[in-house]
Amino acid sequence: MWSTPREEIERRIQALQAGMREQGIEAALIVQRADLFYFSGTGQEAHLLIPAEGRATLMVRKSLERAQVDSPLDEVLPSPGLSALKQRVQSICDGPPRTLGLELDVLPVNLYRMYQDLFPETEIRDVSYLVREVRMIKSAYELELIGEAARLNDSMYRMVPEILREGMSEVEFSGLLEAFYRKHGHQGHVRVRSFNQEVFYGHVMSGSNLAVPSATVGPTGGPGVHPSMPHGAGLKTIRRHEPVQIDYVAVAGGYMVDQARTFFLGKPPQKFLEVHEVALAIQNALAAQGRPGTKAETLYDTALDMAAQAGLADGFLGYPQAVPFVGHGVGLELDELPLVGKKSPHVLQEGMVVALEPKFILPGEGLAGIENTFVVGKSGLERVSTFDDAIQVL
Repeated sequence: MWSTPREEIERRIQALQAGMREQGIEAALIVQRADLFYFSGTGQEAHLLIPAEGRATLMVRKSLERAQVDSPLDEVLPSPGLSALKQRVQSICDGPPRTLGLELDVLPVNLYRMYQDLFPETEIRDVSYLVREVRMIKSAYELELIGEAARLNDSMYRMVPEILREGMSEVEFSGLLEAFYRKHGHQGHVRVRSFNQEVFYGHVMSGSNLAVPSATVGPTGGPGVHPSMPHGAGLKTIRRHEPVQIDYVAVAGGYMVDQARTFFLGKPPQKFLEVHEVALAIQNALAAQGRPGTKAETLYDTALDMAAQAGLADGFLGYPQAVPFVGHGVGLELDELPLVGKKSPHVLQEGMVVALEPKFILPGEGLAGIENTFVVGKSGLERVSTFDDAIQVL
């Protein structure tokens, strides 16, 4: 159902090869699963060798049969061990490659040393940023899958009034949401590239739990159910007149949409309504400002200025520590480029997909804010997620 078209894979490989030639990288060896899927169409255990010129070769340890079905590449071959891998690489590169690109942002040190020993005459270069830059610009095919994920999220949010009840725990509520996701084909796992970051669907928290800090890279944390997984839904009981925020990631065909909405059982306190309006104003200003050619850092600066002008700088994007970004790229991973944040080097281009999350932590009370996924269009950021932005009162 989700087989990646051959022309899509070829376009991606050619884009990477162009960057490799500019940087003088003779060949790249792709091993991380999200990158493997992006450039080969399969998530099986394999090495994908992409020379700067010529055809890519997928060398599969397990499962070859599935990889041959998944991938549109012509060269999908068995690779039973390291010696076979070395021989194959040297055959394709006419000897040991002079330079070999590896994904050094995610490759464990022991594996890096193994590849060094395997190719002692080769200079190992980091190809990870180049890979992420290629992945940063989404094609029409990818945008179609992201749109499908957005429709799944919108359906999930519309279902909330049927299940949210006073007295249920956060984990009970989140389990019902996740059952809906799985019933409709969600893959379950939300891929994150950053080291030691784990995401299980996303975060569901209520009241004061929304203001509990944690180790996550985002502005919210939550207690989780145990210190071993110290974020997300906890055992707290959901009560009336307190915020319940669902910050969940829908996935379709591997592609993600990040979205957050706030629900109240009963009338929200006026404070939350007012702060929520500030968050919406920031989101809408960034969406209008985010045209191609705009520096991503400019959007971040705009968000900080608007929060300060509203008297809400303290607690914006986290408390007591604020994260240095108001948005991030999404795609096959939750933390893709571009970063819409402090000292971001990125300039917006058509086809980038970003999640904007202007959120305010109210210590001891909860959170007010919003998150939506956008695609960079000709005249600004175009909303992908369409569920009503307003606080939902049940």
